[in-house]
Amino acid sequence: STVTYDGYTYDLVAIGDQCWFAENLRTEHYANGDAIPGELSVGEWSNTTAGAQAIYNNDASNLAVYGRLYNWYAVDDGRGLCPSGWHVPTDGEYMTLEMTLGMSESQANSVDWRGTDQGTQMKSSPSDNPAWNGTNTSGFSALAGGYRSLSGDFFHEGVSGYFWSASADGADAWNRELKGGYTEVGRDNLNRRNGFSVRCVRD
Repeated sequence: STVTYDGYTYDLVAIGDQCWFAENLRTEHYANGDAIPGELSVGEWSNTTAGAQAIYNNDASNLAVYGRLYNWYAVDDGRGLCPSGWHVPTDGEYMTLEMTLGMSESQANSVDWRGTDQGTQMKSSPSDNPAWNGTNTSGFSALAGGYRSLSGDFFHEGVSGYFWSASADGADAWNRELKGGYTEVGRDNLNRRNGFSVRCVRD
């Protein structure tokens, strides 16, 4: 029901045959113990091609709610973001999750906003703490943690949650977006310098 990693205990949730973190990753270290650079300036963030992490708006109070935001270079680092026995989900593993929640295979393989109410099922509910506007029937407990853009600025806290997959797409990488007012799940390929939330899934 839980796993402890880098001094923090994460809630877990089984969705179909997959086991997921039910919270956003917050570690400051790769799985081998090396530090992931943080507190980068706007210029440093926008120019780096190495792994980096940030807290939304550099406000420590956001860490407890949303975890950390990671660029895709950290996701792709061979030292690993997730604990032993776990990994950052591939684009296909997110599709498996979405299809478990009722999305068709053709919808899952398309881009932009897809499905029916899968986003609603994945978002935290008004009765959860922290709360959002979903039903959370999946137990995924997604929150609107916003993102750090490739320019180094922060956007969309309270509006959208963005989640990296481990799958590259040319010079970009696949991600998922959940948004207030939207019931579907967004799938897009975006710049690797963006800082998004990360979930881990069991090997």
